[in-house]
Amino acid sequence: MNINKLPKISLHDHLDGGLRPQTIVELAEEIGLELPANNARELEQWFSESANSGSLVEYLKTFDITTAVMQTKHGLTRVAREFVEDLHADGVVYGEIRWAPEQHLSQGLSLDEVVEAVQDGLEQGIEAVEAAGGYIRTGQLVTAMRHNNRGLEIAELAVRHRDNGLVGFDIAGAEAGFPASNHKEAFDYLAEQMFPTTVHAGEADGVESIRDAIIAGRTLRLGHGVRIYQDLLMREEDGRDFVQLGETAEWVHFRQIALELCPTSNIQTGAAASYAEHPIGALAKLRFRVTLNTDNRLMSQTSLSFEMEEAVKAFNWSFTELQRVTINAMKSAFIPYPERLAIIDQIIKPGYAKVSTAS
Repeated sequence: MNINKLPKISLHDHLDGGLRPQTIVELAEEIGLELPANNARELEQWFSESANSGSLVEYLKTFDITTAVMQTKHGLTRVAREFVEDLHADGVVYGEIRWAPEQHLSQGLSLDEVVEAVQDGLEQGIEAVEAAGGYIRTGQLVTAMRHNNRGLEIAELAVRHRDNGLVGFDIAGAEAGFPASNHKEAFDYLAEQMFPTTVHAGEADGVESIRDAIIAGRTLRLGHGVRIYQDLLMREEDGRDFVQLGETAEWVHFRQIALELCPTSNIQTGAAASYAEHPIGALAKLRFRVTLNTDNRLMSQTSLSFEMEEAVKAFNWSFTELQRVTINAMKSAFIPYPERLAIIDQIIKPGYAKVSTAS
């Protein structure tokens, strides 16, 4: 099975979690930042070891390094351009890139300036891909940090740039103790503006966090959402085992709210013990709208091809299952329906047919 050549859709991939180690080294030298390693290879290893902590809080500390080199227009644009090129190299044909503008203001840039710098980089990346005969499309998702009080400000930023590549709003950061409802004013504003949202929920906290994201956040997708499995109840009837959906799981399932699952990252942060034990296998069988994502390619030393390969090994997925989760992701993207349909019909389905026939 030649997974590398399959067309892929990326919905949950953080800009500050996908830098090239060599780029970090070079940008750090430009600004005089001391790094925890001497070269790109050792730095890559440091990120991997630091991220494998079993704790979301510890995992998030690795971003102190990446965000530090993303405080200038030059740094932001370069990182965004390379991000697109790396997605394309992995077979991604549509990618939503999420990041938190409020974390990139230490050198005097405004919120609007950092969004414009990232968009410039994304467009440069697309141009480079197209110049080489390839295809990729992107959309920005701006994130508000859930422990801060800038949700409405970031929501207004998102709406201001909705005609310049910005397709959605997100909240992220330490989940426990910082519910989506803390940002209700922002979510109310976004609903009034008919602007789509996704919410990190059910990663480091449980079903109540997911429920809060649905009710207060009015979310169309769940960032991770892996702990929805806690709302699946096993029961026995006539000697057979059945899965009964709890109230929140039923809502997510019946309304096909997309789960932006990131198995390797979930294992690192303790949300799952191993790939084989990750709930994505069971959730896919139950026909939740499962999507497969990388979260942070640098910290997790992963790619969408790697995630697919691991899913094939763990759950014996065939081309059929891989195509299903890919189409699930495209259906759930935050671009207009005709554009989603065109990518499904003109790129994903023919791409899978070509690779499966060749195999």
